[in-house]
Amino acid sequence: MALIDPLLILELAALGLCTGFLAGLLGIGGGMVMTPFLVMILTARDHPDEYILKMAVATSLATICFTSLSSVWAHHRRGAVLWPVVRMLAPGILVGALLGAQVAVALPAKVLGVLFALFVGFSATQMFLNRRPEPSRTLPGPVGTFGAGTVIGALSSIVGAGGGFISVPFMSWCNVKIHEAVATSAALGFPIALFGTLGYVWAGQGLTQMPPGSFGYLYLPGLVVISLASVTMAPLGARTAHRMDVRPLKKLFAMLLYALAAYFLLR
Repeated sequence: MALIDPLLILELAALGLCTGFLAGLLGIGGGMVMTPFLVMILTARDHPDEYILKMAVATSLATICFTSLSSVWAHHRRGAVLWPVVRMLAPGILVGALLGAQVAVALPAKVLGVLFALFVGFSATQMFLNRRPEPSRTLPGPVGTFGAGTVIGALSSIVGAGGGFISVPFMSWCNVKIHEAVATSAALGFPIALFGTLGYVWAGQGLTQMPPGSFGYLYLPGLVVISLASVTMAPLGARTAHRMDVRPLKKLFAMLLYALAAYFLLR
């Protein structure tokens, strides 16, 4: 396959536009949608099955490096990011993100697919029920925050997500106000994505049969095209969210996530 395939570029751009719009509209990370459809795009081009999901996860993480920056800046201007909490959780997150990538690469593709399906199903249930844990404690000390950060970073790196599906409930449980938890989670998304991506790049060195444009498990054409398209559409999605009630849309999106989880289980 040629490095520049017009149909491939079109498919990646469409995926980036959709994930960017949904991220702005519903306030979700793009990994839950981006990873499954990127798997479909790569599968259609007959790449080795044992590499495809890991490439999709790595590429999804890499796009978060770019999309999280604009989100963090917007939250920071409103004073919502709790930077002391970011500094407390960041060391564990860096370790967890690097370790998570190594665990994901070591797992058989089928096992990783099942784990991703469970993650998507869990996220869909949380979105459908709109459940948040009751605040019942405060943030733990240095050892506890390092452990929590390690878990957040590792799970996020394994499934190619920005960590909000764990960090926001965790901070809410620890009596952090929801808008501050969301903003702080956005700030944590960048180190998760950066170190998780580095882990996949390092683990994928020397592999054969990788598609043109691959850097380790990172698929560079996907990173460039999806990032540009998603950053373009995210502001439109955010503006649309302010003009309508998105709660019914979240329930519909949750049903789509259940379908994507079923696709991975059947695949």
